[in-house]
Amino acid sequence: MRKQIPPEPIIARLQERIELDRILQSNSSELLAVYGRRRVGKTFLIRQHYRDCLRFEASGLNRSPLRQQLESFGASLGVWFPGSKRGIPSTWIEAFEWLQAELARLPNTKSKKVIFFDEFPWFDTPRSGFLPAFEWFWNTFATRRTDWIVVICGSAAAWMIRKVIQSKGGLHNRVTRRMRLLPFSIGQTKEYLEHRSILLDNFQVAQLYMGIGGIPHYLNLVAPGLSAAQVLQDTCLRQTAPLRDEYQHLYSALFDNHQLHEKIIAALAKRQSGLQRDALLEQAKITSGGGASTALDELIAAGFIVCMPTWGIRKKECNYYLTDEFSHFYWTWMTESGQGTNWSEITHSRRWRSWCGYAFESLCLKHIETIKRALGIAGVETKVSSWRYHPKDSTEQGAQIDLIIDRADRCMHLCEMKFSENPYAVDKQTAMELGIKQKVFQLREKTNKTLFTTLITANGLKPTAYEQQIPCKLTLDDLMDSP
Repeated sequence: MRKQIPPEPIIARLQERIELDRILQSNSSELLAVYGRRRVGKTFLIRQHYRDCLRFEASGLNRSPLRQQLESFGASLGVWFPGSKRGIPSTWIEAFEWLQAELARLPNTKSKKVIFFDEFPWFDTPRSGFLPAFEWFWNTFATRRTDWIVVICGSAAAWMIRKVIQSKGGLHNRVTRRMRLLPFSIGQTKEYLEHRSILLDNFQVAQLYMGIGGIPHYLNLVAPGLSAAQVLQDTCLRQTAPLRDEYQHLYSALFDNHQLHEKIIAALAKRQSGLQRDALLEQAKITSGGGASTALDELIAAGFIVCMPTWGIRKKECNYYLTDEFSHFYWTWMTESGQGTNWSEITHSRRWRSWCGYAFESLCLKHIETIKRALGIAGVETKVSSWRYHPKDSTEQGAQIDLIIDRADRCMHLCEMKFSENPYAVDKQTAMELGIKQKVFQLREKTNKTLFTTLITANGLKPTAYEQQIPCKLTLDDLMDSP
């Protein structure tokens, strides 16, 4: 019996939907691993896109023992195959034997049929034997036919990569397709809001995005007729706000040793310019070792932080940046220092402007491919990095560039991000500072590439005599382009 799933339009996710359609056209059974952070829309995408060919679905239970996992699996069998009346399996091998028997009774057609295991990592409780049983199911049932798509989905991105995609055991090289689902881009966020009849201009969407990011679950909380300031107040800051306690559950639901991850996030939230590994561990009061390296890798895999290479220096010395908007908003406005904050009252304070500058830079770092398209270099091979020079004495000039786009055609963009409520005015001081950065970079790195100072602003530029000195200029409107 197929469970009926009400059709609901999928907004954005164009590339993912194309890939899901390709899998439907495959000539063999497919094992698709879908991963991405909590509440990013993985379950919704699979259920809606594959709703007409879904034949079984089961979901793991967070931090629940083996008995409860098996009870839940048995209940799912009862929902999808009500005539079986099998009860509760005693082991995972028995559970998959029962599932295989029920699926074998379905007509063997050329069209694909989908089996969906949601929150896959949660099934794998200690000493449960889940993974070997699943491997047996895939190897003895699905691979012997051509009409099955088995989708395994999980929010614990690092677990999915380590135990499934890079498995050294029975699933080694068995995953035929993988899909990492990221939060919406800012352009996709605007598209999603418009679908819900929430019409905000680009600046309002940017302010909202800088606070809660492109997480569909968070965006579902946005009510029509409110400004971005009102939305952030209602969803995050008031005492009964629906996201008031979200941070306390965010990392614990994804990582076993989540205290380590939260220390890293808290340290990065305080440093706009990012931190190299040793400085980050010192700031977070974490000793260097395997645990720290694993936590960093897991946070990158889950999309909470990025590791930006330093131009001209080996990867080990990259800069770590916090790119999760909600986590930064939490540490700035939702901890004890920010409790009782009335968002509409502080949106012109110095602290608010500092936060906006950081958040806008983070927004730009998440939209580098969009920036490349706006610059007309989408088809050019590039490398992205940051750079800084600390002067050795008072006779030298220091400089820092947060985003460098190094092009294969012997050109480089030295990007500067500026947030302001009104069109940004490039005055004599700003033009001089940008010119110094370019000269210091050229002098210290001895590059003979053509350097383009590139200014990215939130509200465009105010015409000034010095504006013409900036060869490449982008605005928030350019960042709204959705692929």
